[in-house]
Amino acid sequence: MLSELQAIVDSVASRVGRPALIEDHRQRVVVYSEQLEPMDEVRRLSILRRQTTPEVIAFFREVGIMQAREPIRTPACTELRMLPRVCVPIRHGDLLLGFVWLIDPDQSMTDEEIAAASRTTTDLALALYRENLAGELASQRETEAIRLLLADEQDAQRHGATTLLEGGLLSDGVPTTAVVARVILRPGVRLDDLARIALEQALVATRRWVGSREAVHLVRYDHGVLLVHDRRGSATSRAVSAHLNDVLQTVIRGVSSVAGAVVGVGRPRPELSEVRLSYDEAALAARVAVQVPAVGPVANWSQLGIYRVLSQLSSEVLSNAGVHPGLEKLIADPSSRPLLDTLETYLELAGNAHATAVQMNLHRTSVYYRIQRVEQLIGTDLRDGNERLSLHLALKLARLTGPT
Repeated sequence: MLSELQAIVDSVASRVGRPALIEDHRQRVVVYSEQLEPMDEVRRLSILRRQTTPEVIAFFREVGIMQAREPIRTPACTELRMLPRVCVPIRHGDLLLGFVWLIDPDQSMTDEEIAAASRTTTDLALALYRENLAGELASQRETEAIRLLLADEQDAQRHGATTLLEGGLLSDGVPTTAVVARVILRPGVRLDDLARIALEQALVATRRWVGSREAVHLVRYDHGVLLVHDRRGSATSRAVSAHLNDVLQTVIRGVSSVAGAVVGVGRPRPELSEVRLSYDEAALAARVAVQVPAVGPVANWSQLGIYRVLSQLSSEVLSNAGVHPGLEKLIADPSSRPLLDTLETYLELAGNAHATAVQMNLHRTSVYYRIQRVEQLIGTDLRDGNERLSLHLALKLARLTGPT
């Protein structure tokens, strides 16, 4: 089927005398002709990555390509380093299947040339429909298998693992680690299509980087999951999570609803049917990274310390656990932030005032003053080990449950 699409796109390019590129309805690159001039950065990166960035997708959606039923011209965008284009929608009735893209830097394409490109859309619609159908069926089988693998029931987990192994998507007998990617939305904003597209693009790019039969991915409602074979122990998951974070931070730049992104990493499991446990850890690690930026943007479950315990408590337990009674007023008062930061650093460094002063770039006298001030305000004695433990846990709990 791809050979059929290749023949059609080559024919389009020949008819209009310029390079052509075909995308599916989600603006993923399907096929393209020989790319001579004119060429711009958007076209070059689309071919290199086999997909369009969320920033470019948002630009084209504002122009109206998703609603277009006839060829439309799209303007240049200096910020995106993009030349003007002619976009020919590929439809079967009301069903949008994709687009033919033709770069037209001087807007010299004639109506006859645009009409010639449009005449190929009937054949393109049929070929794309068949290609999409085959791809969607394979994708649905993979998606359903991963969903079963991450389900609560062990029978479902075993069935999902068997499906992935029999389909040749993953290998048997290799430890597998779950990696979770989450976007951080701006206040008052709901997750939109562009944010989900950014998630999927980062997952797909990382999956390709890892290699075939080494990883599978799934985009869920508010996060993405990458299951990757850990052939080199923790070195593999560290490299993969770092790569995923790099790609994710890049693709979210053009998404207005997204303020940031984090990655959580679980521990490897020897059997694929047990990877749900790694997924739970990765999801909790990502949650901690959202709430406690100091541990992110990549949070590894095995390195979370006390947050491993606190993150597993239910929301109800966390909300009712409270903090150290004397700390509540300080936490609620923004002007007390320097005192709380000093207290937390002091406790993190096992009560070492000199190390606290060095880390916070303070004079040691200032550290002593702030610690004494905290003791006075909350009515505590930091010479008491139980009080130190209680305060330290209270500060960690406040970070995990407070605003991001």
